[in-house]
Amino acid sequence: MDWTHYRFRSLWPLPAPPAAVYRVLERPEEYPRWWRQVREVERTDGATGVIRIRSLLPYDMTFTAREVRRDPGAGVLRIAMSGDIEGWARWTVAAAGRGCLARYDQVVDVRKPLLRRMAVPGRPVFRANHWLMMRAGRRGLLAYLARGPEAV
Repeated sequence: MDWTHYRFRSLWPLPAPPAAVYRVLERPEEYPRWWRQVREVERTDGATGVIRIRSLLPYDMTFTAREVRRDPGAGVLRIAMSGDIEGWARWTVAAAGRGCLARYDQVVDVRKPLLRRMAVPGRPVFRANHWLMMRAGRRGLLAYLARGPEAV
């Protein structure tokens, strides 16, 4: 088993139309406005940017995100990541009930040296840290969407 390899999936049921949620998710430079663990997003061009995140644990993760797929019709956003983590992440937004379901999938290998050294004993803590970040992201997005159309 490669202890530095992770697969994550988060499901965010949201009481908003899929198109509205997609419009928010396709603007990563605005994530820090509603997702406090996304500390900084700096666009380097139209399809690439550098993102710095930090959840509960006292370390930052910095990576370059490059857009691989943007398909509003299918509700899909996909990026390739390189830096402290390498791999990919994908949002898929689909209608569900009176709102939508935003599904986040991520497959990454950790490259940050400290986290690689702590891979075996830290794995459960790192997974919990990710879970907490995703929970906070959903809460932040709900609050952002609740502010109304001017936020979206």
